[in-house]
Amino acid sequence: MNTLKVAGKFLDQPILVAKFQKAVPAVLLGGATAYTAHEIAHAPHNKRKKAAIRIGTTMAFTVASAIAAPKITNRIFKSDDLPKSVNQLQKRASNLVDEFLKKHDTDENTVKLLNKAKEKVLKFDEVKTLFKTFNKDEKGTKLLNELIPDPENITAHEIHSEIGRLSVFGLIPVIGGIAGGILGDKFTTEKWKHRIPDKIKEGSYQYLANIFLCNIGAGTALGIMENFNIQSKAARAAGMVAGIIATGVVGGSAIANFIGNKVINPMFDKNHKHKSLFEERKPEALDIGLHTDDIATVAVMSGLKWIEPALPLMYSISGYRAGIGYRNGQKH
Repeated sequence: MNTLKVAGKFLDQPILVAKFQKAVPAVLLGGATAYTAHEIAHAPHNKRKKAAIRIGTTMAFTVASAIAAPKITNRIFKSDDLPKSVNQLQKRASNLVDEFLKKHDTDENTVKLLNKAKEKVLKFDEVKTLFKTFNKDEKGTKLLNELIPDPENITAHEIHSEIGRLSVFGLIPVIGGIAGGILGDKFTTEKWKHRIPDKIKEGSYQYLANIFLCNIGAGTALGIMENFNIQSKAARAAGMVAGIIATGVVGGSAIANFIGNKVINPMFDKNHKHKSLFEERKPEALDIGLHTDDIATVAVMSGLKWIEPALPLMYSISGYRAGIGYRNGQKH
């Protein structure tokens, strides 16, 4: 087994994924608290109280909605594939290993590693050693693939559902950020209504350019490859990245700006004068950076399990930017 496949198996260990899933809320809360404190400390002294209320409220709604997004999404799509607890996974692993060792003789070091796999996360080298040991042992390989299941390519039938699920997942933190931003403004300024359009425009920009259209691009590419019966995970991943670049990175900001300019602005300002396509909101380095969540989309659609727990962390950035109504460095 090559290094890349070993890395995939190492990261996809169910116990490791479950522990990461459990840690995400604490990581998200810690990061949000640190960022909020930093922003308050750098606000003018006479405005720190209002900054604390505004930023704190926006961040609180964003984080709460990002943490709740997986559960809400699973309920909407009635998902049966709910995350298992660490204890459940440990019990399952113990049963698999004990049953295998009853019927198969193996060396002491391998027994030690298999017993460790029952309750703990294996190191990279330990995963590599086990797969190398059972390289020509069909039953041993079957055990390892039951302990750490291979990623499954989703079918054409499942593609639309997966696009919808990931799109709803990303929408929830954006809505939460906008709601928190509006409430934070209402607490701190009488002109809070004037700031709503920017929040909605930024929310539509974040969602369309950085989340939804990228999902559409990845899903469309995956559907095409499914129709041509392309099963190679590398080819499918490359195709999805190409789809993301075409619909999200290149076209997403243009479409989002068009909607903001032609639809959202006139809703709030009847005398609005239309701007050029990228005068409304220009793509920035961080916007490109936010497309790392599209790599997560590719990973999730490719069947990898370890990346999905990180989605709330990634989508919360879009949610917060929507909440503050970010417009290319404009300060409110």
